[in-house]
Amino acid sequence: MSLKCGIVGLPNVGKSTLFNCVSSGKAQSANFPFCTIEPNLGSTNVPDRRLDTLSEICKPQRTIPATVDIVDIAGLVKGASRGEGLGNQFLANIRECDAILHVLRCFDDGNIVHVDGSVDPVRDKEVVDLELQIKDLETVEARLAKAEKAGKTGGDKSALKLAALLARYKDALLSGKSCRSVELQNEEEAAIAHDLFLLTNKPVMYICNVDDASAAKGNRYVDAVREAVKDENAEILVIAARTESEIAEIEDYEDRKLFLGELGLEESGVVRLIQGAYRLLGLQTFFTAGSDECRAWTIHKGDKAPKAAGVIHTDFEKGFIRAEVIKYEDFVNLKSEAACRAAGKLATEGKEYVVQDGDIMHFLFNV
Repeated sequence: MSLKCGIVGLPNVGKSTLFNCVSSGKAQSANFPFCTIEPNLGSTNVPDRRLDTLSEICKPQRTIPATVDIVDIAGLVKGASRGEGLGNQFLANIRECDAILHVLRCFDDGNIVHVDGSVDPVRDKEVVDLELQIKDLETVEARLAKAEKAGKTGGDKSALKLAALLARYKDALLSGKSCRSVELQNEEEAAIAHDLFLLTNKPVMYICNVDDASAAKGNRYVDAVREAVKDENAEILVIAARTESEIAEIEDYEDRKLFLGELGLEESGVVRLIQGAYRLLGLQTFFTAGSDECRAWTIHKGDKAPKAAGVIHTDFEKGFIRAEVIKYEDFVNLKSEAACRAAGKLATEGKEYVVQDGDIMHFLFNV
């Protein structure tokens, strides 16, 4: 499955620096607003030591990790919802993303200008939130008028359900809250909400970009952000983007671990970012493993076996017969599929099997 995360924030908060650390793309980074105009596109491998272990055991011809697409979007300013700055383009680019990585400047540096003249990450967050909320309110009000009309004049039950949800979204937006704060009552409402593609309904991770000395424990700016978002269903990541640039250039694993240890970190910010994005979106990984290929596949938590098969190929889902499943720990302990089968550690599962994180799977199908 394709996963796309959009990096957003005010100009000059470190978005492009972070993008260059995380992704295969390269974005210009400069000390002036709107250095980024067109969105920069890149991708990054999802770090997973389990895939490395499977490759060591199977010694396949190729190893293919899961990937995440990253989009570095132009900086937003006040009035973006009315087209100020690169507003309309900015908002359209966000709409295409699955999750928002909202970068906040949490460091002092007199050599790097701030678009509003001072460092205040909570104020910066509110600027972006407000512009997205205004745009969503326009969308909600327009859709609500049409849904109410269809429900009243035509007796359309689906339109009435849509109108009821839109009315709750409107109340939230008018009170200064994002759409993600509205609690959905059932799966039907969740499906309706998904199809609306509202900007403030997207999962968000707040990335506090700090100075090197604050990379491990944060600082007063990070504390202020934590307090401001404590009631939101959001991830918070503390990262020193400039330091991450140095970490990304260290290819040797042991040297990288040593450098991280000196900073008081166990994992790089890039690894923590991708792991956080997975939690945010409710994602997990299953594997296929053999002498030809070891590969990681991304699915949603709760997906059943046919859905997982469809991630590999749509024919696998259409013609699904059964799945052969080995738990990761069993495969690592016994070292091969044949050994797992002989030890009774290979299970045959049907259409109702809920795939677990780390499952090693082989699908049987007929189309």
